[in-house]
Amino acid sequence: MKRELELLYECIIEGDMAAAPEQVQAALDAGIAPEVVLNDGMIRAMAEVGRLFEEGDYFVPEMLISARAMQTGLGVLRPHLVASGVKPIGKVVIGTVKGDLHDIGKNLVSMMMEGAGFEVIDLGTDVQPDAFIEAAQANEAQIVAMSALLTTTMLQMKATIEAMQSTGMRDSVKVMIGGAPVTADYARQIGADAYAPDASQAATLAKSLLA
Repeated sequence: MKRELELLYECIIEGDMAAAPEQVQAALDAGIAPEVVLNDGMIRAMAEVGRLFEEGDYFVPEMLISARAMQTGLGVLRPHLVASGVKPIGKVVIGTVKGDLHDIGKNLVSMMMEGAGFEVIDLGTDVQPDAFIEAAQANEAQIVAMSALLTTTMLQMKATIEAMQSTGMRDSVKVMIGGAPVTADYARQIGADAYAPDASQAATLAKSLLA
C-alpha cells in the first residue's frame, strides 16, 4: 500500500488530529483517488479502532480521539469526494431524544458511522419526535438512530417510533437505539430494528441494516 495511506492510517489509529488533515492532503497530492483515501486510509483505520475497542485494547477516550482525527481528515477529503461523485453508503439521522441533553455517546456513534462511510445528519440533543421525522424525510435517510442516557427519556424513543408509524414512513426507515439504560429487550418492546451497546457496534449494525 502507498506510504501516504499507511501514514494516514497510523494518524487515525494514534488519534493525531493535527497530522490527519496533512496526510489526507499528501495522499491527494500523490494522485491517490479520494475514494481510495477514504476506504483504504480512513474506513480501514476506523474498522481497526473498532476492533481494538471490542478486544479491550482501546477504551472510549482512545476511540474518541481516533474518531476526531478521522473527522479532521474528512474535513479535507469531503469536497474531493463530492467533486468525484463518491456517494456515502447510506444516510443516518441521529440525535439524543427529547428531554435528554447528554451527547458524548451520541457524538461518538455519529463519528464512528462517518468513519464507516455513512453521511450523518446530527440533530444534537433534546430532539422532538417530529424533528427526527422531518430530517429523515428531507434527507431521504435509511436509518434513524436515537440515544438516551436517562430512564425517564427512554420513553421518547417509543414516542418517536409511534410518530413514525403514524406518518407511514416506518416501513422504509430502520430505527436503531442505544444509551446507558437501553437494552436489547427494550428495543424489541418498542419495535426498534436494532440496539447497539456501544459506538463500535453501532457502525457495524448500521451497515448490516442496509444489507
